[in-house]
Amino acid sequence: MAETPSPSSQSQYTSGQIQVLKGLEAVRKRPGMYIGSTSTRGLHHLVYEVVDNSIDEAMAGYCTRVDVTIHQDDSITVVDDGRGIPVDIHPTEKVPGVELAMTTLHAGGKFDKSNYKVSGGLHGVGVSVVNALSDWLEVEIRRDGRLWHQRFHRGIKQKELEDRGPAEGKGTRVSFKPDAEIFTETVYNLDTLMSRLREMAFLNRGLQISIRDERPKEPVEEVFQYEGGLAEYVVYLRGARQPLHEPPFYFEAEKPEAEIELAMQYDAGFSENTHTFVNNINTHEGGSHLTGLKAALTRTINDYAKKNNLLKKADHSLSGDDVREGLTCVLSVRVMEPQFEGQTKTKLGNSEVRGAVEAAVNEHLAIWLDENPKAAKAVIEKSLQAARAREAARKARDLARKKNALEGGVLPGKLADCSLNDSSMTEIFIVEGDSAGGSAKQGRDRSFQAILPIKGKILNVERARIDRVLGNEEVRAMITAIGTGIRDDFDLDAARYGKIIIMTDADVDGAHIRTLLLTFFFRQMRELIEAGYVYIAQPPLYRVGKGKQEYYAYSEDQRREIVKRVTNGKGDEARGLNIQRYKGLGEMNPDQLWATTMDPASRTLMQVTMESAAEADSIFSRLMGDDVEPRRQFIEKNARYVRNLDI
Repeated sequence: MAETPSPSSQSQYTSGQIQVLKGLEAVRKRPGMYIGSTSTRGLHHLVYEVVDNSIDEAMAGYCTRVDVTIHQDDSITVVDDGRGIPVDIHPTEKVPGVELAMTTLHAGGKFDKSNYKVSGGLHGVGVSVVNALSDWLEVEIRRDGRLWHQRFHRGIKQKELEDRGPAEGKGTRVSFKPDAEIFTETVYNLDTLMSRLREMAFLNRGLQISIRDERPKEPVEEVFQYEGGLAEYVVYLRGARQPLHEPPFYFEAEKPEAEIELAMQYDAGFSENTHTFVNNINTHEGGSHLTGLKAALTRTINDYAKKNNLLKKADHSLSGDDVREGLTCVLSVRVMEPQFEGQTKTKLGNSEVRGAVEAAVNEHLAIWLDENPKAAKAVIEKSLQAARAREAARKARDLARKKNALEGGVLPGKLADCSLNDSSMTEIFIVEGDSAGGSAKQGRDRSFQAILPIKGKILNVERARIDRVLGNEEVRAMITAIGTGIRDDFDLDAARYGKIIIMTDADVDGAHIRTLLLTFFFRQMRELIEAGYVYIAQPPLYRVGKGKQEYYAYSEDQRREIVKRVTNGKGDEARGLNIQRYKGLGEMNPDQLWATTMDPASRTLMQVTMESAAEADSIFSRLMGDDVEPRRQFIEKNARYVRNLDI
């Protein structure tokens, strides 16, 4: 029975203890509520919030270019040629509009549909949150022939809005430096920002977006502008995969419920690559617009196939998976008042949008199929091949289930399982080879760590249909051990482990096997990556011994640093120094493997994330697809960065 609190303890809780956070204090107190995290992801989110305001101006027809600059001190400047944030005095708040936008949550022009018909910044918190979480922020506005300026420190204005005199042009310039007291990381990643800005340029046809990085000795600058819009985006996403038809199918339509834009193209690959956006927001979890798209694709392609006698009686009809095999597709809708499910804005809830998208795709795709019979026939034939492979895969699954039932156990024999059943506490190491697997089995903590050794290089699923994937022994062992199933059968709640850790040798073969495994997870169990379940172990490259002292180095620089320290600067030639370069995990004894790579108290794990699914898809296609030329170009471009190449 719980103790009854004493009168004195009850009286300690008074109204005076209820904390009132004024202005932007709440943002600084709980930044994760507004930008997701204070790690590198949240850091980059600040830039997106400012850029999104400029994009909204472009969507409204007032902005033609956006320029982003990363300065040497990792401060950021975003400049656009839009109308400029209003500077006149707000009628009720009695402060300039720009000051209100910069210092007040839920204050913005997005709520008035006469200013913005559609926008991505729906909650009016964007730029004020950036202001709150910045050490300093400056805004310059060119409007009505004048230049206006105001500066803030951690969300608090340092001076009143200043009229700096006559000026040409129009637009807004926002500069800010993230607050090191808030963020665990304050160094921007150029590739991450480029990926997002490129995406925005594709989605907004004709808009010029540039990024300049002033940190290198020779500044780097990229300009993104795509007159082809989504059609160009699809070609970019398709990458090296051979198209079944040229050019991509494209249409745009305006319905009362939404403005709809779609581009898609089929290729000779086996993966579906569909991306959906609402008001430029990447809806990773889909929603009503994606449901409408899928329904329309399945119905329209089946109707065409039946009308033109392309289906045999044995084929019956094509499933959704069949008609989407080898499809690269981008759907962008613009909705006046979108309803997103959850705080992350990644799933559209507007039910009326489904019908609008379905009707538009049915109409325009049917016309395209009728007008392009050669392309239509290629699409139907590919879908039929997918259907036959799906049926073969179903039979293989049924056979596997029957076999498992007869054998009385479902887990692969090579799996050394853990004793705990709580997936939130367990982890599985997928280990390259029996030798490393043996060391891992001996060195692990049996209570929560499972070991699954795999032989050599698994099947490259980028080049294989689902029936071949399920026919591969190593792949089947992983699917069974993890427990979630794959593709349409995938169930995250059925995962037997909370961490799936890829542990391969620190050499070229190990890197290749790791890439094959990541390709498998990306194509067949993408939800595992999205949920943060997949990790890469970081085994040491060197063991440095001197006398009874023993150190481990995870990079060449770290090895040099350790050697310098233990030899008092004498270096590699010092007497009594023993340096061992690990070629494989099997060279470590179980105790060493545990201490360096498997012990949660001392190991380093790299979590696999999906900052950009589109970029990830492009990389996997380039590295693992059938076309050799993109791989050759990748090697030529990146060869100079290679270290410790095994020959």
